[in-house]
Amino acid sequence: MKRFSTVSKRREFAILHASRSAQAAMMTLQPGGASSDEPEDEHPWAEQWLFVISGTGRAKTKRRALALRPGSLLLIEKREPHQIVNSGRRPLVTLNLYVPPAYDGRGDVLKRK
Repeated sequence: MKRFSTVSKRREFAILHASRSAQAAMMTLQPGGASSDEPEDEHPWAEQWLFVISGTGRAKTKRRALALRPGSLLLIEKREPHQIVNSGRRPLVTLNLYVPPAYDGRGDVLKRK
């Protein structure tokens, strides 16, 4: 069992920890901020589970948009282009789980082997 602090991880995107099979990260988007310019498929080999800790926003795909609020849990399937947007007045803070890991320790997309 391991415990990880999230207190100092409130920058835009921070990897918390990764194992061989999964990875945890925090994302903080400021009001009006977005995870990308448009829905994209940044990590096609990994599914993403996104849990909203605080703030409000929208999760967009090419075809639909879903409202996000504290307590929302979202599954983004493998190969699903997506974009997360902060539509509120406070930071949108999310905990993200990637299965398998999608990013290196600096937050850059892992290259698929």
